[in-house]
Amino acid sequence: MKQLIKLTTRWQSHTKSILGLFIALSTFAVSNQALASTTKASISQSSLFDVISARAKKLASEDYKAPNNIELDALNNINYQDYRSIRFKQDQAVWKDDGLYELQLFHPGFLYKTPVTINTVDSDSKHSRLPFNTDFYNYDGTAAPLKDELTKSTTNTQLGHAGFRLHYPLNTNIYKDEIMVFQGASYFRVVGPNQVYGLSARGLAIDTALASGEEFPMFKEFWLVKPTAEQTNIVLFALLDSPSVSGAYKFNIDPTTNTTVKIDMQIFARKDVKKLGIAPLTSMFYHGENSTKFFDDYRPEVHDSDGLLTQSQDDKWVWRPLNNPSQLSVTSFAYENPKGFGLAQRDRDFNNYFDIEAHYHDRPSLWIEPQGEWGNGRVELVEIPTDTETNDNIVSYWVPEDPFKAGDSLKLSYKMSTFNSSLNKHEKAHVVRTRIGSAALPGEDNPPPQSHRQFTVDFSGPALNALSEQLKLNADIQLTTGEVSDVSVQKLPEGYGWRVAFKIAPQDDNPVDMRLSLKLRDKDISEVWSYVWYPNDIK
Repeated sequence: MKQLIKLTTRWQSHTKSILGLFIALSTFAVSNQALASTTKASISQSSLFDVISARAKKLASEDYKAPNNIELDALNNINYQDYRSIRFKQDQAVWKDDGLYELQLFHPGFLYKTPVTINTVDSDSKHSRLPFNTDFYNYDGTAAPLKDELTKSTTNTQLGHAGFRLHYPLNTNIYKDEIMVFQGASYFRVVGPNQVYGLSARGLAIDTALASGEEFPMFKEFWLVKPTAEQTNIVLFALLDSPSVSGAYKFNIDPTTNTTVKIDMQIFARKDVKKLGIAPLTSMFYHGENSTKFFDDYRPEVHDSDGLLTQSQDDKWVWRPLNNPSQLSVTSFAYENPKGFGLAQRDRDFNNYFDIEAHYHDRPSLWIEPQGEWGNGRVELVEIPTDTETNDNIVSYWVPEDPFKAGDSLKLSYKMSTFNSSLNKHEKAHVVRTRIGSAALPGEDNPPPQSHRQFTVDFSGPALNALSEQLKLNADIQLTTGEVSDVSVQKLPEGYGWRVAFKIAPQDDNPVDMRLSLKLRDKDISEVWSYVWYPNDIK
């Protein structure tokens, strides 16, 4: 619970730093009252996505109505310690001992003042709304008086829930691990085997990093389909709403050697959207091996993710190491029908973190794989300055080229997969280290300015590491501005790969956008290292 609160608090703090039931359908012949009912609704699972989509479409045709917040002071005024002291009782889990999956709920209050509605769907397509009940929770320590106050309230059964988490025997057959959680706006997190929560995914990003401010859509209602006893996947649906967009989502979660989530979405524009972010991922990068600023920290590196990885339609792989910049940075990678993109925690060596509480070396990487054609657009990376690891300051998403205007709709599907340091299908040599230092030579009488930098980029991979050091590998370096010099390519000691070293001299204060790859004769044998050096970052 502590880690979960920390991650959500991190994003809510970050939002300030950025700048800020059913309708009548002739095709389904089901009434509005039916879908909103707690026990009487009976809509087939195969039709549920279409029914929720129709509801979202109707919502988008109407004026936006903000959801109601909690009105109980007893919940609105509790602090972090109070909230941590409220714990869901494991023996109250939904579907307890009925199969591989169990469902646990989050208490409303503290930061979570806008409860959501959670429904379960059984094998007969009967929908049951899960009511709030203080009997689901232990109120320990400073939270103990809260139970009495809630029990006295006549509205506590209408409180709803702050979210939920799914449990499944991911790492052992004798214990059901927490594998996925939905809590706050449209945020959700997922882990694979032997991973701990790190970066978050979202249903949608709207106007991220724009001066007008970001809008945060919310999953306001969920429908979770009860799996059979031996079923290894689980399906859930969600209704999303915001001032600009409403939509329907279907999640098919399947945890095996990694955890995959197949996502179908259909969204409707209530009004014009300046920037639409599809399949957004949100993470944290405080400092790492490429940092040029001093951090008063005993840990060498602190981050949930260390790079953005993209794959083009023609299998060009690009690796962009993350940075904690001195000012807001937004960069884009243009593609037509990309094969995938994701934020990765590629460095999984404990010796590079030394954090026995946060376990940064065990944080998941997430890969987004479009299903079908997504057309033209760009993968956008937003990096935001932060002075603490509690702020999420990294966002990445797909921005379609076509604008999303009032009255428009968009239907897309994608697969999200957890992985560790690398994807099995990525066979080219990987970047494993990016280090930056002064371009001055030791003892140099007339050293260059601090903005002139020495870069070392290390590549590694089974095929690359097996090459003889007698071969000549070439560094293909491209710069948008500035000058490069002193380029060298050397094989490192056994198992450490190959190193490309070079110096750059910026032109005035202009950012230097660089691309680097290794070639053997005329063949690309590595992914592309992409990096932007901001001369002012050293000041």
